[in-house]
Amino acid sequence: MKTKNLFILIAACFYFSSCDLKEEPYGFYSDDNFYKTAKDAQSALYYAYNALNYNEIMRAVFYINELSTETCNVKGDEGFGSQELNNWSFNTFTTNEQLELNFKYYFTAINRANAVIDNVSKSTFDQVEKNRILGEAHFLRAWEYFNLVKNYGIVPIQKSSVKTVAQTYPQMASDIEEVYNFIIADCLKAQELMGINRVTGCVDKIAAQSLLAKVYLIVASAKESNVKLYRDMSKDIAQMYDSASYWSNKVLYDQTEYAMDTTILGIYDTRKPNGPEHIFILSYDLSGTSEGEFSSIDKLWIPYVNGSALWFPNPDGTYSKATNQGWGVFVPTDEFVNSYDAADKRKTQLISKRYYTNENGTAFSNHTDYITRKFIDPDFSGGKSSVKPFFIRFSEIALIYAEAQGPTTEGYKWLNKIRNRAGLSDAPPAMSTSDFRNYVVQERAYELAFEGHRLLDLRRKAMVTSKDAKALAAGISEEDAAFYPIPQKEIDLNPNY
Repeated sequence: MKTKNLFILIAACFYFSSCDLKEEPYGFYSDDNFYKTAKDAQSALYYAYNALNYNEIMRAVFYINELSTETCNVKGDEGFGSQELNNWSFNTFTTNEQLELNFKYYFTAINRANAVIDNVSKSTFDQVEKNRILGEAHFLRAWEYFNLVKNYGIVPIQKSSVKTVAQTYPQMASDIEEVYNFIIADCLKAQELMGINRVTGCVDKIAAQSLLAKVYLIVASAKESNVKLYRDMSKDIAQMYDSASYWSNKVLYDQTEYAMDTTILGIYDTRKPNGPEHIFILSYDLSGTSEGEFSSIDKLWIPYVNGSALWFPNPDGTYSKATNQGWGVFVPTDEFVNSYDAADKRKTQLISKRYYTNENGTAFSNHTDYITRKFIDPDFSGGKSSVKPFFIRFSEIALIYAEAQGPTTEGYKWLNKIRNRAGLSDAPPAMSTSDFRNYVVQERAYELAFEGHRLLDLRRKAMVTSKDAKALAAGISEEDAAFYPIPQKEIDLNPNY
């Protein structure tokens, strides 16, 4: 049947600071009279990107992927299922509000990507533009399924946009391998269709190659670690490591658009959204009128201070300002922060209990808990900031390459690049393959701290309960910890579960 498509809402996605269209809203459209031009298709693509800005997806980077680890806790009065996630209250997870909405909104995002793929495939406008738009849509769908499979395991696969009630009940994948094969196919298609085209908030060929590297590494290490569901996959572990190495190598060596930032603080500079590290980030700015058009991520990590702004010192003697109206939701744990090497710049420059109350550093205050300055915007305006979650950055791909390579010359080279930038000496030489890969995983904890990667690393290495004291105290097993359960609401709604 014809669809009165969702595109009455497309205008809502035009806030992207770089992915920006200035036309008036179209009004009501069906599949017959939309997608006639590249401009139409681009509007639909922005609408697909827009789904990633929902709090249920964007904030889940921290609530769902970081809280359930040893790196941070949640403030005591935070609700919405966060205490249960933080403390591994596993028997409550089927009705956890964070998980319910995260699962639901990822399928909203998938449907938007599907609509672009279904309709642009049939369009007749310029082939170059058509390929790029389709490539980005295939990546978005792969990204959304990647986030679902890593968190929930076997999930339904929706391959086309929903046009009938019956299509709202997608079939479950037969196993986790089917989901990963679908993701890999989308990524391969995306990197084939796209070129290297950096636009803040959007993706290109390098993002697709990066996601392929991530996927292959996860499958290799999870199967090697005998993780539930992964251990039943037919994939060959050595081949998966080789594939992770192949795709990450292409990111590191076959392009010049992206690279390691030369400084630690440069990675997190909101004034440089096109910094060399940023392969895939969202595109927020201060011009929007509602959250999702601007960011509140800084508030999640900065504590409330009734008074002047918080100022953090920079290596050059200047100070950077952060909001004093933070919510202090996420609190780095003392145990994790104190596990850093004392000379590690990722600690000395990015984490502290001390903040300054003026811009020249002559007055300061000591906070009870550690504060990370990864998520500050010196240009914040009231409740608005342009702080972005870091979905994929170059340094992560360097560490993927190192882990996949193992203790080879190349593996050590890229691991030591990361360590040396942080002011640390080279990693111990002549490690075994197993010891080297475990060493890289711990290096990832320090390099990617609070960015939403740690839980997956713990899961794929089957070490949730050995690393997170909260999980151990909850009495859960590694089998329990491997995935969140699919929300009961979804099971009740879909007879195909």
